[in-house]
Amino acid sequence: MATVETSQEQTGLGNYFVANYPPFSFWKREHLPAAWTTLRSPPKPGTPLGLYLHIPFCRKRCKFCYFRVYTDKNARDVETYLDALVREVELYSSLPVVSGRPLQFVYFGGGTPSYLSATQLRGLFERLQWILPWNQAEEVTFECEPGTLQQHKLETLKELGVTRLSLGVENFDYDILEFNGRAHHTEEIYRAYGWARDLGFEQINIDLIAGMVGESWDNWRDCICKTIELDPGSVTIYQMELPYNTVFSKELQTAGHDGAMARTIADWPTKRAWVDYAFEELAKAGYEVSSAYTMVKDRARCRFVYRDSLWHGADMFGTGVASFGHINGVHVQNVDRWEEYVGLLEKNELPLNRALPVGPRERLIREMILQLKTGWVEPDYFQRKFNVPVLREFREGFERLAEDGFVTLIDGGVELTRAGLLQVDRLLSEFFDPQYRGTRYT
Repeated sequence: MATVETSQEQTGLGNYFVANYPPFSFWKREHLPAAWTTLRSPPKPGTPLGLYLHIPFCRKRCKFCYFRVYTDKNARDVETYLDALVREVELYSSLPVVSGRPLQFVYFGGGTPSYLSATQLRGLFERLQWILPWNQAEEVTFECEPGTLQQHKLETLKELGVTRLSLGVENFDYDILEFNGRAHHTEEIYRAYGWARDLGFEQINIDLIAGMVGESWDNWRDCICKTIELDPGSVTIYQMELPYNTVFSKELQTAGHDGAMARTIADWPTKRAWVDYAFEELAKAGYEVSSAYTMVKDRARCRFVYRDSLWHGADMFGTGVASFGHINGVHVQNVDRWEEYVGLLEKNELPLNRALPVGPRERLIREMILQLKTGWVEPDYFQRKFNVPVLREFREGFERLAEDGFVTLIDGGVELTRAGLLQVDRLLSEFFDPQYRGTRYT
């Protein structure tokens, strides 16, 4: 098999999910001058613009989490951070690459955006809207941890224009949630979902994770049954990975890969089987595939503007500690330490840490591999945008994946099979240029 080896079937240490290209390990501080040049240049006409805001606070740190989050900050710290975040947006808004451009989407991610109080949320939204209005944005997404939600907080979010709530349910079993470090409990899922449903949010997404430590087939079937009973607009399922900086990864390194800890972690075939089962059951309940991770009840109503715009080359400036973005053909990422992030913004300096300028070929590959995650690649799109016949340019890669049963080559495009969809992230390096293969992703 060209791209998937049996040695990779155990869940080992390292990144699995591919969020960008080229890999983050190639983003360097010495490329920051290129970032500054592009930030001070006008945007490419017709390119959509999005805003990502990282809210890094959590009640607890999940044992599988690798994001930059904090569980030890007090109320004054939170206000200090929000001031810095607003200042960062303000600095961006005055740059030529952003100034005057409408926002197509806004995404509040974390961490736990719903950690903030209703008063803090109202103040943050109002300050940001005064700087960079998003009244006409197609989508405003807000990530939530069920246990941090109260009815009045959800009422505030609805009033402030949030169009899509994403509830980090992950699992419905109390013991599994507790062992994996989740802060919320089972009853809080139903309470928060009921409030959100009754308030009539345009879209409610439920996140699940296949492969949390302690999951079993019986548990997984129960989770899918309960999800279908809730009847959300969309369901997103990730297969758990173990990047190097998680609690579980450190425990695994200490105990060894042959210890009891390793034996409790589902392997990749099991996780793929669980996602396959979920997709089958959701399809019976009227859902359809939106991507390798997401099923939607009504494709016309359940859009993912944030995802689809990014995967088609939109600009996005990421704000907050450790956030990353893509602007005018340059990847950028912020500093990843609290003190440095806040300190730079107190001096009215953007907190950029590293960057990577990307040329037309890298942008082409980036869009192609990300769009593969939807299960379909349309060659005409790349011919129009990049003047490249992708089926011919990447013929050997597509043919190898077709031989292995992961894609089907049909007139007018490339379609992933179910087997390909279930493991798409491990297939994408087939299309990486040689200098980006076999390297650490982050």
